[in-house]
Amino acid sequence: MAETRRKLSPVDPVWDRINYEARQAVQDEPLMGGLIHACILHHKTLEKALSYRISAKLSSNEMSMAILREIADQAYEESPALVDAARADLVAVFERDPASHRLLQPILYFKGYQAMQAYRVGHWLWENGQQDLAYFFQMRVSEIFGIDIHPAAQIGKGIMIDHAHSIVIGETAVVGDNVSMLHSVTLGGTGKEEEDRHPKIEDGVLIGAGAKVLGNIRVGHCSRIAAGSVVLSDVPPCKTVAGIPAKIVGEAGCDQPSVSMDQMFPDMS
Repeated sequence: MAETRRKLSPVDPVWDRINYEARQAVQDEPLMGGLIHACILHHKTLEKALSYRISAKLSSNEMSMAILREIADQAYEESPALVDAARADLVAVFERDPASHRLLQPILYFKGYQAMQAYRVGHWLWENGQQDLAYFFQMRVSEIFGIDIHPAAQIGKGIMIDHAHSIVIGETAVVGDNVSMLHSVTLGGTGKEEEDRHPKIEDGVLIGAGAKVLGNIRVGHCSRIAAGSVVLSDVPPCKTVAGIPAKIVGEAGCDQPSVSMDQMFPDMS
């Protein structure tokens, strides 16, 4: 019996589905075969595929793909939580983004997902005392994806960043689990303070496109921030805020706004 257990392969339905989708994509569009084989089908696990994808996207004349891949492989090997977060992020994008029809898509094409996984490796480097390498990851993520996340920022899992252009998340920002945000969101400071100066976003929050959340303030769980708002003070849980400066305009409207992605005010629905 023990010998039989040793021969059994671990069950990974997410990775199995990604491989199925990859093979189907090659069949449907043979010209994509080289890319899909390199990014997916040549790898045995999701983390190996992500390591390849991150290193391929961030490599430059200053830092080779081989070196970046070694860094990512080490991060995934030493911190299984990175793999758990990558899976949670992938499912979040698939379930919340109406443009995502396959688990394969975020890995290959969606810069919000790719940038988040690169940030996670950079954060692991920061936490392990390798700040200069972490800053390099931040720089390349900003250059390649147009997303600037400080490697010291603390971000939970199940994160969905839709479109993802011009996202800025500051050094002392904290983002909880199952948060969704759209493009051009800023989690920033209000001046030149050097201490704890960035927002704290609790679980389940939905942040609309172009919203700016500034200062060491707290946004309560399962709240909604309307597109284009400027939030300068604390937001209670389960509320909707809108305007410049943002004010409470109603309840959140549902238990999980970051999952439903409903951005309409109650009187508009």
